[in-house]
Amino acid sequence: MNPYQLTFMQDALLMAILVALPCALLSCYLVLKGWSLIGDAVAHAVLPGLVLANLFGLPLIVGAFAAGSACATSVHWLKQNSRVKEDTLLGIVFSGFFALGLILQGQFPSDLHLDHILFGNLLGINHQQLLTAAITGLVVLALVLLKGRDLMLLSFDPAQASVLGLPVQKLHWLLLSVMIATIVAGLHAVGIILVVAMLIAPGVTAFMLSKQFSRMLWIACAIALVTAVGGVTLSFYLDSAPGPTIVLLLTGCFVVTFAWQQYQIHRNQQRPQPTQQTTKATRPSTTHSAQSH
Repeated sequence: MNPYQLTFMQDALLMAILVALPCALLSCYLVLKGWSLIGDAVAHAVLPGLVLANLFGLPLIVGAFAAGSACATSVHWLKQNSRVKEDTLLGIVFSGFFALGLILQGQFPSDLHLDHILFGNLLGINHQQLLTAAITGLVVLALVLLKGRDLMLLSFDPAQASVLGLPVQKLHWLLLSVMIATIVAGLHAVGIILVVAMLIAPGVTAFMLSKQFSRMLWIACAIALVTAVGGVTLSFYLDSAPGPTIVLLLTGCFVVTFAWQQYQIHRNQQRPQPTQQTTKATRPSTTHSAQSH
């Protein structure tokens, strides 16, 4: 049976692609900038925003975006006003936000399923969620096309970007805001826990395969597209959840790429190095022999 004869499978595939491609584009910048932990923190921190938005009848994306922004702002303020390292602050802040969300979820029971928040519900996607993901994807694409070079320089060397007169702080918050929006759009597809992998794995894998950033973007998108289509299709035949299946394929791509890279390094180390033999030019010596008469 062709799984894409079913309408909900068509919607699941479309949603997976709409989430995977912007995540792949952003992952290249996040990996270079070292924002993997920030993506993880923001993804977990949106939980109380989702619960409160559902409680007050607001769109879930509004609550999630507000909570994610509050988490990122808190970490930034604490970093500026303390000597504690950023990774430690991220661990404290996002754990607090996530715990608050779990408590609120228990205190105010609703139709908001915690399993769907944590792991996604790709087979239950509606048209409003598809529209949100499509708009988010277009925003990310526009950002890369218009500000891609500036963001690349910001990711590589913020000090150099500042010297060249780029608005570093504005670019910082722009990238952060788009990342939060992408996480929120991906929650319905793969959930809080798994969206982090989609924001990291394509960029890391592409980074190992290419030293050129523009090529890295294309490779990351190709990996995300193949794993999205493959994950949704494979989940139908395995009777598994599509979100975890996609993430498992992404992890597999990373493992295979890493193993291949290590093999290449080992083979180059074992290969005998060419020895440079110096050839000495010999001059024909003239021997004067005395002839005896």
